[in-house]
Formats: sequence, C-alpha cells, structure tokens
Amino acid sequence: MMCGRYFINEETIKKAEELVKIIDLSLAGRKEIYPSGQAPVILRYGQEMAGELCYWGFERFDGKGLVINARSETVLEKRMFKKYAESSRCAVPAAGFYEWGSDKIKYAFYQKQPDMYMAGILRESKRGQQFVILTAEANESVKEIHSRMPLVLRKDQVKQWVLSDHEFEFLLHQKPEQLEHSRADSEC
Repeated sequence: MMCGRYFINEETIKKAEELVKIIDLSLAGRKEIYPSGQAPVILRYGQEMAGELCYWGFERFDGKGLVINARSETVLEKRMFKKYAESSRCAVPAAGFYEWGSDKIKYAFYQKQPDMYMAGILRESKRGQQFVILTAEANESVKEIHSRMPLVLRKDQVKQWVLSDHEFEFLLHQKPEQLEHSRADSEC
C-alpha cells in the first residue's frame, strides 16, 4: 500500500488557511493521519475553495475495507473514480507523508517549505464526504524507498486542481517535485 499515513502540524493548517475563504480545520494538533479517520481537505464550495473535515478512504462496493489511493495515470479511466476526478477534486494539506522501506524502517517525506498539498478526489457517502489521495510514479527522492508517491501539488496549483473544470488534467501527469526525507523517529 502506498501513502498509508501522512502528517500535519500547526504550520500546515496556517498555510492552508491562506488559500480558503471558509475554513473549519480543527485537527491542527493531530500529528499522524490514518485511513478511515477525518482529516482536513480543501474542496470546492461554489466558485470558491473551502476547508472541511472529510473521511480518508472510499468504502469498497463490496463493503469490505477502504480504498485510500488511486493512480493518477488511470483515475479518469476507472469507473470507481472517473466521475469524482472530473467533478469533485480536493487538495489534502500535509506537512509530509510516511513510507516504510524494505528494512521495515518508517521514513518521513516532506518539502523544505511547510505547505505540501496532495491531489485527491471526493465523494459523498452515508457517512459524509470521503476522499482518496492520488498517487504517481515515485521520483528520484522517493523511489529508493517506494515505487509510488502522492501526486504533490505546488501551492500555486491548488486552485486550478480544485476549481478548474477542464484545465486540471495536465496535473495528473506531472512529475512531483523532489522531497526531503528522514527516519520518522527523528524530527522533520
């Protein structure tokens, strides 16, 4: 599984607040985000962007477990994701994400600047809004640990990803920028 956990901090929330008009991102003190839990996302609210708490993971059609990631390269081809990728995209604020190496060591990946945004898609369910994180082929900074990584958006791409009706597609095929990494037991 790729990108099975990520983390946020106070600075992550402060940076996300710069992008949105309406915000209720009350999880700022929570460090590690797990699948099935609620997390802050930036989504479309009319013609503006807003912050909202949503559940991480789409419930599977058979009711057995969650889908937490989708491949950016094929998201517009897959029946489970296509409609949401076309009409209901979100940006997931993060300070970074975790991956486990073949040595079973947990590594934290992050940018030097504190505002990372991962591309995501949303859908409504009985439980509330749910999101998945889009993944891309790992770049040089990640591939020694894992073959996939989140599709990381630059801050100046978030509005286009969330609000654009047609101009978002080229972002699905971009190569994410290089990241820093350290063992997760050390501070990032």
